[in-house]
Amino acid sequence: MVDYKHAGVDIDAGNEVVRRIKGLARKTFTPGVLSDLGSFGGLFHAAAAGVHDPVLVASADGVGTKLRVAFMTGVHDTIGLDLVNHCVNDILVQGARPLFFLDYLATGRLDPDVAVRIVEGLSRACVDNGCALLGGETAEMPGFYAPGEYDLAGFIVGLVDRSKILDGSAVRDGDVLVGLPSAGLHTNGYSLARRIFFDIAGLNVRDTPDGLPVPIGEALLAEHRSYLKVLRGALAQGLVRALAHVTGGGLTDNVPRILPPALDAKIVRGSWTVPPVFRVLERLGGVDASEMHRVFNMGIGMVCVIAPDRLAAFEEHLAAVREPSARIGTIVPGRGRVVYA
Repeated sequence: MVDYKHAGVDIDAGNEVVRRIKGLARKTFTPGVLSDLGSFGGLFHAAAAGVHDPVLVASADGVGTKLRVAFMTGVHDTIGLDLVNHCVNDILVQGARPLFFLDYLATGRLDPDVAVRIVEGLSRACVDNGCALLGGETAEMPGFYAPGEYDLAGFIVGLVDRSKILDGSAVRDGDVLVGLPSAGLHTNGYSLARRIFFDIAGLNVRDTPDGLPVPIGEALLAEHRSYLKVLRGALAQGLVRALAHVTGGGLTDNVPRILPPALDAKIVRGSWTVPPVFRVLERLGGVDASEMHRVFNMGIGMVCVIAPDRLAAFEEHLAAVREPSARIGTIVPGRGRVVYA
């Protein structure tokens, strides 16, 4: 007799995953949550205390081929954290605070232990960012994924007062660019990094090449930071004119997303400390500097555009929350591009 399990889908395993992750999800619930995990849809009451003209901000993303490093190392409890933090940053740059998050996990054969470790990372990041893990989908799809592999995507909804939306329109000539440090590659550039480390250099995740203080696997799995906690106070005080989350495309392609068409961002190379992992990749791969800055974040995870008369207050705020920073450039007349000096 043929049944669904023989066809590759284990309903009991799926139910076991739901049972085990309910507690993880409930840890993230905020007062706005009106439904429990397992409902057909998540219910959330978007209470907007102090928000006069509330606007919802939504985003969706994945973690790219960083997943392959998780497969290679067997470390699955941080990849969910990477996903949540990436999405939080993507709406933070428009001034929004997160309300809730949903995930989509797809695999060929569901391994409950791996799925729970992934959700543990999702749950931890949601708690840290004050948003609810409202629900999600776990799909078992035989024949679509190689054994031991999965895909992961996330969807976030946040809230901002319309009068406080950051869209780049406030950026002015003479504004200062302040960079906040990344923890590593975050979730971008992994196809090139894997090509360099594993194909060109012939290394593995346990190797520690010259110039890298930790094994390759550890360096590549460094968590994607959330900048919500260190920036929300500055946003509340109106100290920030614009924000750029440095993701795929690096500084070169992300900063122009917040520039008016008649202004450039002049970034001074050498004005911040580039983490060792990028120097090692550049050396082992023989990658041109312009390509490095277009693929990787090069140690800057968030760029803040600050008016000169607010710079001292902004840097005082960062010092108070113990956030390192660097002045990495200025806004100058131009054509909506990044130019390097």
